[in-house]
Amino acid sequence: MKTKLSIVILVLAAQSLTAQLMDTKEHFTRKDSLQGGLRIERTSYDVQHYDLNVKLNIDEKFISGFNDIRFKVVSNTKRIQVDLFDTMQIDSLIFQGKKLKYSRDNNAVFVDFPTELAANSIQNFRFYYSGKTPIAKHAPWDGGFVFTKDEQGKPWVGVACQGMGASMWYPVKDSQSDEPDQGATIKVAVPNGLMDVSNGRLMGSEDLKNGYTRWDWEVKNPINTYDITINVADYAHIHDNHKGLDLDYYILKENEAKARTHFEEVKPMMDCYQSKFGTYPFAEDGYKLVETPYLGMEHQSAVAYGNKYKKGYQGFDLSMTGVGMLFDYITIHESGHEWFGNSITSKDIADMWIHEGFTQYTEIVFIECQFGYEKAMKYCKGLQRNVGNDKPIIGPYGVNKEGSGDMYPKGALMLNTLRHIINDDAKWWSMLLKYSQTYRHKIIDTETVVSFFNKESGMNLTPIFNQYLRYTTIPGFEMKIENGKLAYKWRAEEKDFAMPLEITIADKAVRLNPTTEWQVSKIKINTLDEVTVANSKFYVKTIN
Repeated sequence: MKTKLSIVILVLAAQSLTAQLMDTKEHFTRKDSLQGGLRIERTSYDVQHYDLNVKLNIDEKFISGFNDIRFKVVSNTKRIQVDLFDTMQIDSLIFQGKKLKYSRDNNAVFVDFPTELAANSIQNFRFYYSGKTPIAKHAPWDGGFVFTKDEQGKPWVGVACQGMGASMWYPVKDSQSDEPDQGATIKVAVPNGLMDVSNGRLMGSEDLKNGYTRWDWEVKNPINTYDITINVADYAHIHDNHKGLDLDYYILKENEAKARTHFEEVKPMMDCYQSKFGTYPFAEDGYKLVETPYLGMEHQSAVAYGNKYKKGYQGFDLSMTGVGMLFDYITIHESGHEWFGNSITSKDIADMWIHEGFTQYTEIVFIECQFGYEKAMKYCKGLQRNVGNDKPIIGPYGVNKEGSGDMYPKGALMLNTLRHIINDDAKWWSMLLKYSQTYRHKIIDTETVVSFFNKESGMNLTPIFNQYLRYTTIPGFEMKIENGKLAYKWRAEEKDFAMPLEITIADKAVRLNPTTEWQVSKIKINTLDEVTVANSKFYVKTIN
């Protein structure tokens, strides 16, 4: 039997240890503002395409190469901000055959053009760089490269950079507010005998006659910069097709047999997600699972998989209900990000609940598709134990800072609560599908989400969103007996909070409409023990 400490550690891991590992003090620096903010040097241009061409020296843990950055000028400018960690060396910046001047400020690189660039013009420059790869200690939560070996002693390399930023390993406009509209090409040279697997589709490989082979990948869709990735190993490749969608699995050769069976779960997952959230958002680029030497990450069209072909989360059930052992958490969760996080992206990482809350909710949706409503609600109830209510889900804007790791379970529980507030499943699933389709391949914020659900539901859900996202407390359902009848109200920090709630008395379901003012019902009771709150449907606490 596993210790309670082990379970706690696993739960923390599932709730974004990226936020846990960052300084908990709300003290921000110029470095934070440069990475998280939107200065004119960023907003004056819109990235159209990245063409990344690098060589990875595994023995030296060294990367070198260039990124061709094509962009559209939004407003007249002579200077733009690109980002590259100051641990990396800038070799040169080339524009129209000549070197550009630049200056560095922490991890920001301010690029100066010889003449003003005109609005609406398309420009392109090449950014040469090199340096030692950053090494992750707790990938994927802290960011960096992982260098290890497979069972045959061959190199096995991966990288993850969400939160820390893609600019830790390649030059890029490192902001979720801008994705390359026309996609990217990723060309990676690795030692002969190994393969690089990156995002999108393989366009070919070339022996460079210097001990290295370059693998060329192309992404046709917009892509988050932290999703652009490198995976290096002596991979085996399994190709499949499900209802017209290409499914490709790149796995270590020793795991090929078990992968063929284990990844069959992808097909019902795709059926479920496409029925609820719309067609797979990146069909042109295909869907891949790539075995990695770390647990997992939602790298677009190249989902990182490191759950060791186990059910649950590394063989454990994060809900502690038994339901979490019915599926592979990493496959289901990280693939859910293709719709929520990769297709629909938050403008600022302060709003990362738009990624993680919706994606943890996809787990609940998958369970309902495969195993029924009751098991889905049981899983929901179990997730409540993972909420810490330590700080608000929404973080501070403009400083590259996430909110609480509660964005995972509490965000999902809020969405499940909204479903039962709507109290019309046909309408709820229609709303969720329309949300996914309306903001497909778009960058949005919390206000956009709230406005959408207000409009589509015909209800004022703003106080409900605010209570769950902006405070550490959840709504408290307060009850008392007044003249032999049930009296009730909400205790909440959000002004004018009101929310429907379902209770059961004598095996009869009753729907109430509490506010923050006491109401006396017509329901006769002798003790408050007669009242059961539907707390698998509504994430609330009961106050007697």
